Amino acid sequence: MEQTRAPLGLPFMKMHGLGNDFVVIDARVGDDPVTPALARALGDRHRGVGFDQLAVIKPAQQTDFTLEFWNSDGSKAGACGNATRCVSDWMMRQLGQDTVTLTTARGQLSARRRADGLVSVNMGDPILEAAAIPVAGDPMALPLAGDPVAVGMGNPHCIYFVDDAEAVDVAGLGPAIEHDTLFPERTNVEFASLTAPDHLRMRVWERGAGITLACGSGTCATAVAAHLRGLTGRHVIVDVDGGRLEIDWRADGVWMTGPTALVFTGVLTPEFLAAL
Repeated sequence: MEQTRAPLGLPFMKMHGLGNDFVVIDARVGDDPVTPALARALGDRHRGVGFDQLAVIKPAQQTDFTLEFWNSDGSKAGACGNATRCVSDWMMRQLGQDTVTLTTARGQLSARRRADGLVSVNMGDPILEAAAIPVAGDPMALPLAGDPVAVGMGNPHCIYFVDDAEAVDVAGLGPAIEHDTLFPERTNVEFASLTAPDHLRMRVWERGAGITLACGSGTCATAVAAHLRGLTGRHVIVDVDGGRLEIDWRADGVWMTGPTALVFTGVLTPEFLAAL
């Protein structure tokens, strides 16, 4: 994909990590074309391209590149772990190397390709202070039915540990929890059950996107919460609707590993852009 905007439209890539899908725009050259209106139009699965998140590659001075994220409702997202892995994989191939550094709203992150081909990204340290998550209450003892845990990974997460994640009405419960007044910036919502020692099953409702097949930052937050609750160690396998992620909470941050996929490239037409 060319880095500059083509005369006859706007180039983009479609990627996914475990079915958590993204439109990616390379804006390292020229002006950043993304607006809330463009994000909403692109996110429309019937009239646009469709995505869980939009990722924009931008230049950086101290790292290989910068990433910014948008939700399909036109709001900004502070983090998107699976998109970070997917774009990092593409950037490693472009640069001819097996590691990259990048800048996000979380600060400087790093990613690498393992010998087995899976891509790992260090999502940074979890955010456990209420004001920084943000949440209005004790993150480990929220005044909500179900005794959830709040964890920040660049965006807020509310994690419920349940007997059977498969049985949870995610579509019914997710929106109300996302907009609960405890969360001034809304929240992602995860429902997880312990299926074996250091093995979780998780389903997710993402703020601004709804149910998704996977959520990288949510998987990291769930692994952190599980360890803090004494349910698992610091290294866990998490099965989500779209597949499996490996989470390792180390001294230098929370590492997430899984597969990536570049599905296709395309060009948004001038007519589509002019209608925004």
